[in-house]
Amino acid sequence: MKAPLLNRRTFLRGAGVTLALPLLEAMMPLRAQTAAPPRRMICINTSLGLHTPNLFPEQAGKDYALTPYLEPLQELRREFTVISGLSHPEVDGGHPAELCYLTAAPHPRADNFKNTISLDQYAIEKLVPDTRFGSLTLASSSSRGLSFTRSGVPIPAEERPSRVFKSMFVDGTAAEINTQVQRLKQGQSIMDTVNEEAKDFQRGLGKPDRDKLDEYFTSVREVELRMVKAQDWARRPKPKVDAKPPTDIASATEVPARVRLMIDLMHLALQTDSTRYITFALNGLNAVPIIPGVTQDWHNLSHHGQDPAKLAELKVVELQQMKLLGELLAKLKGTQEQGGTLLDRTIVMFGSNLGNASSHDNKNLPILVAGGGFKHGQHLAFDPKKNPPLSNLYVQFLRRLGADVNAFGSSSNGTIPGFELA
Repeated sequence: MKAPLLNRRTFLRGAGVTLALPLLEAMMPLRAQTAAPPRRMICINTSLGLHTPNLFPEQAGKDYALTPYLEPLQELRREFTVISGLSHPEVDGGHPAELCYLTAAPHPRADNFKNTISLDQYAIEKLVPDTRFGSLTLASSSSRGLSFTRSGVPIPAEERPSRVFKSMFVDGTAAEINTQVQRLKQGQSIMDTVNEEAKDFQRGLGKPDRDKLDEYFTSVREVELRMVKAQDWARRPKPKVDAKPPTDIASATEVPARVRLMIDLMHLALQTDSTRYITFALNGLNAVPIIPGVTQDWHNLSHHGQDPAKLAELKVVELQQMKLLGELLAKLKGTQEQGGTLLDRTIVMFGSNLGNASSHDNKNLPILVAGGGFKHGQHLAFDPKKNPPLSNLYVQFLRRLGADVNAFGSSSNGTIPGFELA
């Protein structure tokens, strides 16, 4: 007898736990009656920029030679587009321009500056997604994020992976929540709580769905293990210094570890359709990041002044960021969903509000776009002295997500030539 169709909003529940499920074949017929596969967007800003000579290819088009920063993404070459020569025309002022990365509001240093709505929040207004969270506003450190309400009020970013995980999976009464949080701190899995229900649930599914759930449950457990490991690492004293060890999940200087945890959580959030819009502020530091080969303050390195020693260490830091981006894209590409992959359905933009961090220049921004169903595998190069508006690209993102729009922000005036749907 054919198994009954499952509701898309099926959950596994235990004491203090609600576990959303990924899209399964058993849900597809019901899903097909109501909506097409969901489209999603992740916007990432690295606040201290990227040294663009290491990023931008010399040649435009599809046959460009890989640059040092694109080499970690070699296996994904056909999944992304590098775009040079874009900016927000009236956004200036160096570091304060990060306020406008997703809003395009002009002149952030002006005394009368008032920000406007960010791209992700605008998408929520236009598309009203039926998800647990309208969006996730995340950051690698501090509560400084990329998302702003329609009135220009900043939405605080979450920097602690444990809180994101808790908001996604832990609920119930106050006593149940406390019990479950203690279990997580002791290294126990939320999968233990829903294990019996998960086994019963899987018995009625076909092999592809059982395999997909096994993959998903493994991902949940891996995130838990990463958090426990990060917590343990945070207890260790810093080498060769007398300072106290960090007390949170991890020190802000442990950049790769913190970013990897957020990557895992982004993946889980999209996999379960808990949200469709994520912003992630990869915030720079006035400190030395814990990355092998790096001995100098990250912010100081970004103001390299062409000093060879600083550029060499900056390259190590920024290569690490590109490797982390590659890990995110690989996770999305490796997750199957309704005849495609999460990467096929997710626009991923990685870039910065700084074109040249050393001189606080906000022109010729480093922009890389992956996935989302666009034609990729190319370098689109525009006039470095007369940049098209970055907001034109945002218009294309919104249209791809399903919004009927012709403009975004104060500066958009069309679309980006050569950036087309697959």
